[in-house]
Amino acid sequence: MNVANTTTAQTMAGTAAKTADPQNTLGQDAFLKILVTQMKHQDPMEPLKDTEFIGQMAQFSSLEQLTNLNKTMTKFVGGAGNGTLADHANLIGTTVDWSYEINGKTETGQGIVKALSSKNGELTIELLEDGKKIPLTAINRIEMNTETKNDKEIV
Repeated sequence: MNVANTTTAQTMAGTAAKTADPQNTLGQDAFLKILVTQMKHQDPMEPLKDTEFIGQMAQFSSLEQLTNLNKTMTKFVGGAGNGTLADHANLIGTTVDWSYEINGKTETGQGIVKALSSKNGELTIELLEDGKKIPLTAINRIEMNTETKNDKEIV
């Protein structure tokens, strides 16, 4: 009986059972530690076969690629809602209706956008009338301002 393979299988099975908890997921470091421990404690009379070792390295490579893909997708999805200041510069001078929750209380209002600013990756609009700063994601409606001059509408 190969004790090293049994111990590794028990360790991996225990880790797999706990994957629902993000604190106990099998990461790159843990995978390498298991692999090194398995190689240290393998039976010299029955060393790890080449195909098994290559299979484990392929699993590690897949794990690393999936982790990198997850990080990239998280950045992409996280930034998709905000964009950049230049992407939203056309909001300046428009009237917006907004609503968002602060400390369990929903605030709503309307105002003309005076400026846009970005802090810690979050875009905010500043209103002309009272200088109030509202998160860009709180906007419910955008309306073009029009003014009347000599009975003609100017946009």
